[in-house]
Amino acid sequence: MCGNTMSVPLLTDAATVSGAERETAAVIFLHGLGDTGHSWADALSTIRLPHVKYICPHAPRIPVTLNMKMVMPSWFDLMGLSPDAPEDEAGIKKAAENIKALIEHEMKNGIPANRIVLGGFSQGGALSLYTALTCPHPLAGIVALSCWLPLHRAFPQVSGEGPLPVLPSSLPPSNRSL
Repeated sequence: MCGNTMSVPLLTDAATVSGAERETAAVIFLHGLGDTGHSWADALSTIRLPHVKYICPHAPRIPVTLNMKMVMPSWFDLMGLSPDAPEDEAGIKKAAENIKALIEHEMKNGIPANRIVLGGFSQGGALSLYTALTCPHPLAGIVALSCWLPLHRAFPQVSGEGPLPVLPSSLPPSNRSL
């Protein structure tokens, strides 16, 4: 990958909110099924921090089995909602690789992995969890809202048998900085 946006397809059209000062941290936030990055960029602009770059990429438009093969923005195909439903393993892995390329792009542009937060809502949250668990770089954090862990059988270490920190969904302003 080179240091331009054309080398990272998700950046060519991502909705972004730039920091007012030199950007030393990044939040990559993935939307849910049928949405785009624009709505989350609008929401994140209300909590804008001066040194943080917010990147909200758009999922490709693909047929979604769960929705009668209707074409819509989706990070990967969904076949069902039950925990034992078949999963689009190839699609999940490809989407995760695209997000990792986005992380690498930010790192090559001077933001270290430990200053990058990966997050998402619903399907985007699911992809952010999977990506973080398979990313070779330790990230600053993960924000996974209303989601699940795709391909969960591949991660016995997160089976729910051990302590898992649960953070409040709302923090006082003094705790919001990266």
